[in-house]
Amino acid sequence: MYRHFIAPARGFTQFSHEIIRHPRLSSDAVRLLTWQLSLPEGARESLSRTAERARIGACAFSRAKRELKAEGFVHERRLQGPRGRWVTQQLVSNEPLGEAEAAKLLGRMPAPVPVSVSVSASASAFESMRESAPTAEIPAVGDPAGPLTDGYPKPDRGENTSNLPPEPEPAPEPEAEASEDARALVGALPSLSPALRHIPSGMTEELARLVAAWLAAGHSPASIHTHVLRGLPKGGTPVYKPGGLLRYLLREVPPVEPAAAPAAPAGRSVSARLAGARECEGEQHIQPMLFRPVGDETFCSLCTSEPAPTPA
Repeated sequence: MYRHFIAPARGFTQFSHEIIRHPRLSSDAVRLLTWQLSLPEGARESLSRTAERARIGACAFSRAKRELKAEGFVHERRLQGPRGRWVTQQLVSNEPLGEAEAAKLLGRMPAPVPVSVSVSASASAFESMRESAPTAEIPAVGDPAGPLTDGYPKPDRGENTSNLPPEPEPAPEPEAEASEDARALVGALPSLSPALRHIPSGMTEELARLVAAWLAAGHSPASIHTHVLRGLPKGGTPVYKPGGLLRYLLREVPPVEPAAAPAAPAGRSVSARLAGARECEGEQHIQPMLFRPVGDETFCSLCTSEPAPTPA
C-alpha cells in the first residue's frame, strides 16, 4: 500500500487520530464531529444544520448523534429563555467529557437565546478554561495551573484560516457559435443508434455549440460520429438520458491527429538468399523452378541435359 499526502498550506484543521480511528464511531459520526470542529471560532451552527450540509440523512444523523453523546463528544441541555421559550444548547468537543465537566463548560456560555445553538470547544479552549483563575461563582475545570502569559500567538490570516475571501473564478472560455453544419450534424445523431433517438429538443442548441467546437478544431463529421459511437454503452445497456451522454462525450475536444501518409505500393520483395536467381523457362517442371544462371541462359541444368534413354 502506497500513500501520497501533500500537507495543505491553508484551510486545514488538526484532529487527533483517536477521533478518526475511533472503534465505536461510525463514518457519519466522525464526519459530523470533524465538520463541527472545523467551523471557525464563534460559529453557532447546530448539529442538524451540519448534518444537512454534510448530506447525512435523518436516520443516519440520529444514530451518529447518539454515538457522539455516548462517547462524550457531544453534550446537550435545555434551558428556558428570558421570554419563556425553551432552547437547546449543544457542546461539541474534540475530547470526551463527563457530564459534570460538560455542565461546568456550558455554565460559562452566554445566556440562552430563543434559537437552538451549538457551541464548539477545542483543546485550546479547554486549556484556557482550565488554566484561568477560579472565581467564586463558577469554579475552574481541572487542576489549577499557572496563568498564561499572552495565550497562543494570533495565526497568520494569510495561511492558516478558513475565512479567506473566495478566490475569483477564472473567466469561462468563450464557446464556439453553433453553425448550420453543427446543427445539421446534431440532427443526424439520432440516426446513428437507437439509444440516441430521444434527445431533448431543448438541448439541440447546446449540443450544436459543442459540435461547432469540434468542427472548429478541424475534426470531420465522420470522426465526430465515430467518437460518439465509441462512447455508447455496449451489450444493449439502455441509455435513459441521451442528451446528457452526448454532452459528456462532446465536452472535451481532443487534438486532431495528423493524417497518415499514403503507403507506397507494395512490391514483390525477394530475400537476400534468392538474389540473382531466375525462373526456368523449360517445360519439364510441374511447378516454377528457380536456378542461379552463370551467364544469360534461361534453362536450368536439368532442362539442358540430354534426356535419359527409356528402356526398350
